[in-house]
Amino acid sequence: MSPRRAKSVDEYVEWVRQAVFEVDDLRDCLEYASEDMASAPAFLDPLEAGVKAVHAAMRDGSDAFGREDLPFMDLAGKYAEEIPFHTLLKQINETHRRGLDVSGDDA
Repeated sequence: MSPRRAKSVDEYVEWVRQAVFEVDDLRDCLEYASEDMASAPAFLDPLEAGVKAVHAAMRDGSDAFGREDLPFMDLAGKYAEEIPFHTLLKQINETHRRGLDVSGDDA
């Protein structure tokens, strides 16, 4: 079964904003748990950069739906067990790849 897609632009934008919040929160949690961020997972920096790049592209109007996976999805898949918001990333990616679910097909 495919991940759910956003039904509106507003929902998609909110999902991306939520992903930015979640990746920042994950970093904060890891910093709190470990004074030494050298022990942060290797995926965190590129994941954060990828999510924030999508958000920045939305803000500047350069974001466009496409058929390819978002660049951070390889990391998200590989480290799914360590990313509590992995499902949200899959939903964002599915919407990016297939467009909005305006017909309600994903319900």
